Formats: sequence, structure tokens, C-alpha cells
Amino acid sequence: MNAILLSFLKFAVLATLGEVIALRMRTGSFIRKDFGILPRALVWGLFGIVISWAFVIFSKGTPALLTSLGWCDAEPVFATTGFSWEKLGVAFCVSVAMNTIFAPVFMSFHKITDMHIERYNGSLRCFLHPINITRSFRELNWEVQWSFVFKKTIPFFWYPAHTITFMLPDEWRVLFAALLSVALGILLAVEGKKKPTS
Repeated sequence: MNAILLSFLKFAVLATLGEVIALRMRTGSFIRKDFGILPRALVWGLFGIVISWAFVIFSKGTPALLTSLGWCDAEPVFATTGFSWEKLGVAFCVSVAMNTIFAPVFMSFHKITDMHIERYNGSLRCFLHPINITRSFRELNWEVQWSFVFKKTIPFFWYPAHTITFMLPDEWRVLFAALLSVALGILLAVEGKKKPTS
């Protein structure tokens, strides 16, 4: 339970910080009426828990998959401490699997939650209303989502960044990912700047 709470807090603070920095870069101000720092922090905290679960699923599942495909020592190699090229290869495979399967869904849903928060002018009232998924899917700028978020940030940033994450001991991975979430907040905010205002 403590690990879940820590995941929540790390992402709530650090990822929201990334978005605040991005807001400052974009508008020259740290505060905007409809930005909704508190709702965003709560959403990021929940995402932090889900991300920590994804780490467990992919860090256990990918080496098992590699073993089933014939990389017989993938699991013991990945479990070792310290650096080896073989462990780096397994960590890269874990990162590619997670960022190819999980990240696009996560990033799209994150954008939809941002849109929902903005619809309620950054108020906590947004949590009292269900997200209109159909409307959000129609309004999401899929051209930017595909050409920038998926095609550029995932292979050129997240594959290598999470390779480093999975080279770290288990207890450091969520903290490092929370630090990376500062960058994610900035990247998504830059992407959001290109979205036409609704």
C-alpha cells in the first residue's frame, strides 16, 4: 500500500510540475484560470499508480516472452544487478513492449482527461461528471497525436529513456519514471499547443 501511495505522490507532484513548466513556456505564466493544477495533480497521481503496475507487468512479462521465444537466459540476466550488454538488450525489449502497447493508450487517455478538465475550467467539478468519450475522440487532434506523440516521442525519447529506467533496480524505477514524467508533461503540453481551440 505504501508503494501505491508513493507512486501517487511522485507522479502527482513531478508530472504536474512538468505541465506547469510547459504552461510557463507556452504562455509566460505559471497559472491559468482553466488549467486546473489540483485536478491535473489528482489525475497524474492515479496515472502514477497505473504506470507502476505497467512496470510490473512488462518487466515480468517481457523477459518471460523472450524466454519463450528462445532467449533462454533473458529472465535471469534481467534479474541481475549491475550493467551488462545482454541486460541492456532485455531492458530495451521491455521498454519497446511497454511503450508500443501501453503508451499510446495512456497518452491518448491522458489528453482526453486534459480536455475534460479544461471543459470545466480547471475546476474539481470535472470529477463529478463522466468524460464524454465519443466527443473527446472526435475533438482530439489525431494528426498531432499520431505524427508527433506516437511517431516521434515514443521511438526517439521513450524507448531509450525507459531502457535506462529498466536498467535500474526495482526500487528506483518509479522515481526515475516520475522524473521523466516532467519531460512527458512538457512534451504533451507542446503537442497540446498545436491542437486547435475547441
